[in-house]
Amino acid sequence: MMSETMSEKKDASVAKSPVDTEPGVSVIIPKQNVFQRLLHRQNNLDELGRDMLQQSLQYDRAQLEADSIRVRRKLDFLVLPMMMTTYMLSFLDKQTLNYSNAYGLQKDTNMTGDDYSWVASALYFGWLCGAWPWNMLLQRVAIGKLVGGMLFVWGTVCMLQATVFNFSGFFAVRFFLGMLEACISPAWVLLTSMLWTRQEQTMRSSIWLCTNGVASILGALLAYASGVAEGLTIPQWKLIFLIVGGLTFIWGFVIILYLPDGPHNAKMLTEYERVVAVWRVSNNQIGLKDSTIRPYQIKEAFLDGKVYLVWMVGIALGILNGAVTTFMSAIIKGFNFDALRTSLLQAPGGAFEVVGCLLLGWFSQFPNMVGIIIILGCLPGMAGLVGILTIDISHRYALVAMCWLQNIIGSPVVLSWTVPGLNVAGHTKRNTVLGVYFVCFVVGNIIGPHLFLSTEAPRYPTAIRALLGTYCAVILFQGLYTLWCWIENKRRDRLGFHAEAVEEELLEGFNDITDKQNKHFRYRL
Repeated sequence: MMSETMSEKKDASVAKSPVDTEPGVSVIIPKQNVFQRLLHRQNNLDELGRDMLQQSLQYDRAQLEADSIRVRRKLDFLVLPMMMTTYMLSFLDKQTLNYSNAYGLQKDTNMTGDDYSWVASALYFGWLCGAWPWNMLLQRVAIGKLVGGMLFVWGTVCMLQATVFNFSGFFAVRFFLGMLEACISPAWVLLTSMLWTRQEQTMRSSIWLCTNGVASILGALLAYASGVAEGLTIPQWKLIFLIVGGLTFIWGFVIILYLPDGPHNAKMLTEYERVVAVWRVSNNQIGLKDSTIRPYQIKEAFLDGKVYLVWMVGIALGILNGAVTTFMSAIIKGFNFDALRTSLLQAPGGAFEVVGCLLLGWFSQFPNMVGIIIILGCLPGMAGLVGILTIDISHRYALVAMCWLQNIIGSPVVLSWTVPGLNVAGHTKRNTVLGVYFVCFVVGNIIGPHLFLSTEAPRYPTAIRALLGTYCAVILFQGLYTLWCWIENKRRDRLGFHAEAVEEELLEGFNDITDKQNKHFRYRL
């Protein structure tokens, strides 16, 4: 009976599609084609979410709280591993260039001068072109189906890297790989905000991003295994691309079949558990999803001063991320290690990232700790950069340990990614903020590798000093953003707007209103 009711409500919602300029002002589109009806049925989830929330309120609150633990565990043990594996493969795809570089890639493809830096940046140029369109598209299409389909495509493109033989070919393939993979980070940020509460999101995001560290370990071992393999008919660096691309393609079948698009169609949950899943996230006050583009929310995003601080943090973290992911192999190899030893020595850096992400992610769950943890997460990397500048070159392993500390940057990166999902309400506004954020992040990733001057190897003093300054910028901008949010929360408290939402205000969260319009909304610090 419950499923029939929800089905009727969904079908009823298909007949109308509001194109809002302001809340309460809408235009009814009288007729839609088949594609528009399909799009609307699957992705205007706020009305369906409101109905499911109303159904949940028929149950005893104590029962809902008890059952929500079971639902959370199902999401943690079934959905989260799918997200982790997908993100690990995505990062491994990106890192294949770094590992292949140790096995004669530049020589075989006739790269000279700064060609390698430009090939490394090509992925981020592609990401730059795809960042905004993907964020807008994710508001309108089913997340699980989109990501599943893209796994097939980018797995194929990853394997195509083994076919190129010059700089221009490599640049083109890496460009398209970046453009295709640009969907995964914003998709996971949005899906995390739909399935977990605001208190749970930072830890879950840290868990799926910590697989970057796992990918670093596996990638290093894969590169080592490829290096010792004998009797190959192709160069070792090509084998790395073929293995990783093939694994990505196969994993696409799992995602397209089993990954949910939100709590409403999670196959691992019963009909009742889906209702509980919506009740769980109703306190987020951001609804589920609405494909309607609301121009006033785009305008509000660009007039919100806090958002510019988030974007500046994004640029700075992008510079740090681009430097670490692209040049770590070259830095370690510059300490007089051969290709095989260089591959192995990158593995512990992945372990540093896993531990850093999980530990800092756990602390970020505590009240008013997200901003502080982002700032604290910058300190190990700064200490490592100082060590690279000052430790004598004869202490090679101490210098390598300083390089491992750079991997902890993964934790501030992912916590910063979660900020728009935590603190921006209104679907169009949130997607606008996320879209521009990832554009900024990618610009930083493009800048990062070009700070390294080949004449300054192996210490690269100019780059190291620039990265130290970038860490300071992250601390400054994040501190200002956290302070601004704290002041705004206090202002709302003084005006008498309470933070704990009652039934009517929970339903209001599904009306697609922004964090500025919803006076009961509180920013996570």
